[in-house]
Amino acid sequence: MSVADQTMAPTSTPVESSGPLAHDATAAPHHTSTGLSNEKLGMWLFLGSECLLFGGLISTFLLYRAKDVPGMAGPAVGDLYDIPFTSVSSFVLLMSSLTMVLSLSAIQRADQRRARTWLLTTALLGGTFVAGQVYEFTAFVREGLGYTTNLQSSAFYTLTGFHGVHVTLGIVMLMSLFVMSLRGRLSSERAETVEIVGLYWHFVDIVWIIIFTLVYLIPA
Repeated sequence: MSVADQTMAPTSTPVESSGPLAHDATAAPHHTSTGLSNEKLGMWLFLGSECLLFGGLISTFLLYRAKDVPGMAGPAVGDLYDIPFTSVSSFVLLMSSLTMVLSLSAIQRADQRRARTWLLTTALLGGTFVAGQVYEFTAFVREGLGYTTNLQSSAFYTLTGFHGVHVTLGIVMLMSLFVMSLRGRLSSERAETVEIVGLYWHFVDIVWIIIFTLVYLIPA
């Protein structure tokens, strides 16, 4: 081949895509130096702050329960407990942790039907617990123990009421996942979303175990 032919021949040089403009559509979610995704790390940080919140509420209740307040009106909180009823309600909430695990396992297997079934079951169990808590509050009010009756009642309603609000928020999250699954937007690739909601739900259950043990089972 002549020199002229060599200069006229097209040259093909492979171009490598590198640098900040390169993009991989199948790339995994960005992970932090801890090995966790940003979303999961954010949930862990949120749960850490929630530990401080519930720790303060539990400590406040235990302080006022063990303290004789001069001129305290109404009955003591501990005299109105219905331990068998609360035990059943606690068991219902704990069983919801099992169904939450089953829903995550179903999502990871891409079994949408079972995932929706277990998500709905978890939400129903949580709703049953909240309904039981409302019934308990109503029974206490009938016995003359309102929110402002005394310091013990205020601390008790604040503690258990905050926990009930957290359970209710968890039910909203579960129903959101249920609707996403119905619309086909909760594939196995998004299993971490279910896992993050599961972390929140398990935290709520663990907090209730602590509350039930310290507030209901251990006498003042």
